[in-house]
Amino acid sequence: MDTLEMIKHRISANKFDTSKSLSEDEIKDLVAYAAHAPSAFNIQHWRFVAVTKPEEKERLKAVAYNQQKVADAAVTFIVLGDLRGHEKLGEILQPFVASGNMPQGMADGWVQTTAQMYSNPQLARDEAIRGASLAAMTLMLAAEAKGLVSGPMIGFDPEGVKQAFGISDQYVPVMLLTVGYAAPGNWPRKPRLSVDEVMQFESGKDL
Repeated sequence: MDTLEMIKHRISANKFDTSKSLSEDEIKDLVAYAAHAPSAFNIQHWRFVAVTKPEEKERLKAVAYNQQKVADAAVTFIVLGDLRGHEKLGEILQPFVASGNMPQGMADGWVQTTAQMYSNPQLARDEAIRGASLAAMTLMLAAEAKGLVSGPMIGFDPEGVKQAFGISDQYVPVMLLTVGYAAPGNWPRKPRLSVDEVMQFESGKDL
């Protein structure tokens, strides 16, 4: 299946085959693909907690309104946005500077700019959510390419997740993301709005 067909084929799954698991290497490989997502200034605001053990899944399920798919999926990711990701920007950019792709002065300018920008808590939160969402979508496409199904979830208690898994206030829980092998009973792809309903060129009627 090519990329364009894969985009049209993907569903948000609710039913997972509990007899099939994913190895740690397979899970790491999914996150490696997710890490190729774009982010502002290349800060890479995303972080992932991979929940795979049955007892840990049950703990997560308890703060996700007892949705069974959390426990049934081979892995349920807690997708986090890093509110202070910009603090590592100098370190992140250093290999790019060392390879000659970016002047040191430009890298220093990016570090100063982001320190000022993300001192605004709302902007820092918005950017963390944007970046983590792009990475989560990239992971979903990687899962689809590997013959897996996935399901992004907003049905959970963010503070409960942070408390249950010892996640600091540096991170905002953006979504849960279930990944695994499909079981019978998943819905087909749900209807989508037409292009004319979601897009306009420059000016015209309001969307």
